[in-house]
Amino acid sequence: MAAGAVRPHRLTALLALGVLSCLHLALPAAPSPLLAQAAAAGGGEEPGSGAAVVRGTCTYTVQIKTSCSSPRSSPDAVSLAFGDAYRNEVYAARVSPRRGFERCATDTFKVSGPCGYGVCYLYLRRTGRVGWTPEWVRVYEPTTSGTPSTFYFGDPLPNGVWYGTNRCVRLAGAGAGAGHGAAAAAARAL
Repeated sequence: MAAGAVRPHRLTALLALGVLSCLHLALPAAPSPLLAQAAAAGGGEEPGSGAAVVRGTCTYTVQIKTSCSSPRSSPDAVSLAFGDAYRNEVYAARVSPRRGFERCATDTFKVSGPCGYGVCYLYLRRTGRVGWTPEWVRVYEPTTSGTPSTFYFGDPLPNGVWYGTNRCVRLAGAGAGAGHGAAAAAARAL
């Protein structure tokens, strides 16, 4: 092969990367509390100050089951962030019930945000002195058949830290997540 020639498999990878770059420009990122928290540590922006997603707004139903090993009642403030592999992120600054999260109880919330294509990551952040242990969190999307995305926890949440799971699939040849990379990178940096 001549110098400067591009191998066919490398050309395919470059084309895929170019398509991803175009998608990134067509779908601006939703405000990422995880990215904003990482930026805030370095003097950056606050959560919610990023660009808005062009797509429509959906209302998600979120169920949170508190573990039976959790304190009897926790008044700690809990924030929630979840989204899909295409940078459609939903952020709720506070999802705590008025009475606090009670041991062995399941609480249901309605959370609005950009419509997505399958929730594949979810993070929680607890702030307070009592402590709290979630057992699981289920997100029901208004655009799917009713099968929720369930994320399991079971351990006490650390104070003031985003904690959760990212199951988003990486696109072959891209070398990074398909849009959730900034949130995932901020979570790994914590």
